[in-house]
Amino acid sequence: MSGPDVSGAGVVGTAGGAGAVGADGPVPAGSAGTVVVVGSINVDQVVTVDRLPLPGETLIGSSMTLSPGGKGANQAVAAARRGARTVMIGAVGDDGRADDALPHLRSSGVDVSGVDTVPGPTGLAIVSVGGDSENTIVVVPGANGAVSASFVGGHAEVLADAAVVVLQGEIPVDGIAAAVQHAGGRVVFNLAPVIDVSADVVKAADPLVVNEHEGRLLLAAWAGSGSASASDEEARVDDESVVASLRAQGVTSVVMTRGAAGAIVSDASGTVLVASPRVAAVDSSGAGDAFVGALAAGLAAGASLLEAARDAVRVGAFSVTGVGTQASYPTLEDELPAAADAAPTEGSADADSADGVTS
Repeated sequence: MSGPDVSGAGVVGTAGGAGAVGADGPVPAGSAGTVVVVGSINVDQVVTVDRLPLPGETLIGSSMTLSPGGKGANQAVAAARRGARTVMIGAVGDDGRADDALPHLRSSGVDVSGVDTVPGPTGLAIVSVGGDSENTIVVVPGANGAVSASFVGGHAEVLADAAVVVLQGEIPVDGIAAAVQHAGGRVVFNLAPVIDVSADVVKAADPLVVNEHEGRLLLAAWAGSGSASASDEEARVDDESVVASLRAQGVTSVVMTRGAAGAIVSDASGTVLVASPRVAAVDSSGAGDAFVGALAAGLAAGASLLEAARDAVRVGAFSVTGVGTQASYPTLEDELPAAADAAPTEGSADADSADGVTS
């Protein structure tokens, strides 16, 4: 792989989150500006079974848990736990599930005054997990479908005052566009899932955050082909080209998360690979959301995009060492995994075997 300067890819200094030092200087601890997250709020219903059922088959499950979820809520919790003043804009239903959906938002200090209760069900993700760790997921948007342009417009003043506005693909497209329109600060757009949104909205992101597959799907959509043409293996060795192509299309900055290989950060100052710490992974659920929330918190606190991404990679790595999503996210008091000294070359043994972080 050619191109980037990776000599400063790892954070040098303390292993803890607050006050870490990198090549660009100290990563600010705490919040200088407000992070506003406009996005989904779900309840995750997870059922474990010995194996996934065949069509028409009934099985007896071994356990069932309810936990808060939704990419928007996950990212808001992650940002707040990393010290950012954080506001959540979204919706829950009047079905009584709000108490299951909001506890970590509240306990993490997220301002939930922008969360409205609307008629109908709260967003629900129904997850079945087999004994071989394979899973199926069905998401019912529920109240998240109410986060439309008019809904978001009712929070225009909060959005105008935000240092960073965070968006994902789990609310209506017109709601995303309205949030971009009203944003007074930097927009972090995590295009997950990849939805049919205007190119102008995507190009307003600074940064656009995608994983390897999402980046290819977006390029394919812009090219009119409808699907990524590269194989998974080809995609893995050509991540930089995808990032470069997105930049060439007019995206101001791009952060590509790459699982155990860390992240690629690209903006006007250049393209850098940020390596993932090696950790003993337990559960990777929500690690990408931990990354995005921490990234937003760093940007709101005054860090450069590269420094914020370096911290976010470590936050993502921390999150996979615990079970679940929001409950596994670190605070400023938690000791993060030590930063990797350099980014491994794609396709190397280290890149394939490292145990964290985000995607």
